[in-house]
Amino acid sequence: MNGTSSSATRWTRRNVLGLEGWSREEILLLLEQARHMDDLLSRPIKKVPALRGKLAVNLFFENSTRTRVSFELAEKMLSADVVNWSAAGSSTSKGETLRDTAWTLEAMGADIVVIRHGAVGAAAYLTRKLKKAVVLNAGDGAHAHPTQGLLDLYTAWKHLGDLEGRKIVILGDVEHSRVARSDARGFAALGCEVVFCGPRTLIPLEVEALGGRFEPDARKAVEGADLVYMLRIQRERQQDGLFPSVDEYHRFWGGTEELMKLARPGALAMHPGPINRGVEIASEIADGEQSVILEQVRSGVAVRMALLYLCAGGAVDA
Repeated sequence: MNGTSSSATRWTRRNVLGLEGWSREEILLLLEQARHMDDLLSRPIKKVPALRGKLAVNLFFENSTRTRVSFELAEKMLSADVVNWSAAGSSTSKGETLRDTAWTLEAMGADIVVIRHGAVGAAAYLTRKLKKAVVLNAGDGAHAHPTQGLLDLYTAWKHLGDLEGRKIVILGDVEHSRVARSDARGFAALGCEVVFCGPRTLIPLEVEALGGRFEPDARKAVEGADLVYMLRIQRERQQDGLFPSVDEYHRFWGGTEELMKLARPGALAMHPGPINRGVEIASEIADGEQSVILEQVRSGVAVRMALLYLCAGGAVDA
């Protein structure tokens, strides 16, 4: 393991809504805990009783496969009882409000609620309505996706070691990406140089507030990078006409072999998935030696196990 240990600190977070305000020490404590969970995933029996007797409810108002399955696996490997609550087939489709749903979950005895919602602040709203349950944000609008950000940090940390001073390029549709916002805040908290790149129409004005800077030229942005993070084009969240064409996007901002040659030797290629081959990333990069995209999936289970344990299973000192 290349990662460095955290200095002495104690886990105090009950809910995880975003990565704003997280300290370096908190993140490193989480990464160390994720490493222990990662080791567990390599054992013949991938289960521990840390959350035995706890009820976890996965409340998804947006379609998801990777995130929902990852949380479900993490919960079951920690021995929690799991209920998957889909908005499409629940009373919310009949007009029930999020507040009513929250009260229903609490009446059922939910100890952990994982929520994915299209509205910014939905997870924070739940924390004000649920008196006992831990709330973990699995994505709210374009605001935050903290567990994706943490799994990306963990994947990079495993490969690159201490991330202080590393150059991280976040390439593509930053404006509509909650992943970009969480990643930028997390990498910045660990002392990384964060560079955003993409069509100006897909870059928010407040990039400095996210801990990074904007470079419109992909070649200049990627030069000397330790990690190039290619974002999915968020077509479901954007209006038409924000860039001329898919072909032009790929030519100027796509993760190609030619572009990746400008990064440092051994630089990592990452993507949150699902990938659009030939748009934000070329198949040669997605399937190549620099790609850690599939490893991000495994990291997601380990990181979510670590968060569930720390928030609902018992705080630890490190």
